[in-house]
Amino acid sequence: MKSILVIGLGRFGLIMADELENNGNEVLGVDISERRADDAATRLRNVQIGDATDENFIASLGVANFDVCVVAVGGESFQTALETTVLLKDYGAKFVVARANRDVHEKLLLRNGADDVVCADREAAERLAVKYGTKHVFDYIELTDDFGLFEIPAPESWLGKSIAKVNVRSKYNINIIATKVGEKITPVTNPEYIFNKGENILIMGEEVVVRKFLR
Repeated sequence: MKSILVIGLGRFGLIMADELENNGNEVLGVDISERRADDAATRLRNVQIGDATDENFIASLGVANFDVCVVAVGGESFQTALETTVLLKDYGAKFVVARANRDVHEKLLLRNGADDVVCADREAAERLAVKYGTKHVFDYIELTDDFGLFEIPAPESWLGKSIAKVNVRSKYNINIIATKVGEKITPVTNPEYIFNKGENILIMGEEVVVRKFLR
């Protein structure tokens, strides 16, 4: 369990805070808007109203005690996000994740204290472009700029054969991570695993290699 501060309870911030709390973390949500704070209080256990660009308010939160501080106000005001990020670091925040909508904002946030920056709209668009623009891909998660995790149907030519017999890693330079049937995901660790009809497989590899394989 982690202690996490989420500043900004708009749609992005509230969804993130709600998911974090549902996953067993201790979350404090903060917003300057009384209306948004009241709405968030119906979903989160701990909510405060306050201006995160106010030095005294940031000081009162004890930000150094949180494992992660999330600045989720990037979509509303970049200036607010930047000032909040700087203040969090000034008051000892261990790890600050900030939201940005533009590449230049990402660079400025990183230069002014953010440890990580989430470009939510861009990342969602890139993921959907792979998911809907690449044949046979049901889902996709970018792991790094070069590597990704793809959910694809098990190829017809692999059915009834084992991972070792298909020689997946050597022949295609990809790794089979798990299989998925419906919503159930089963890790695959045995090279003698036999591919079955009706299942999807989760493969990890370099994006250019996986795209070539899918073609």
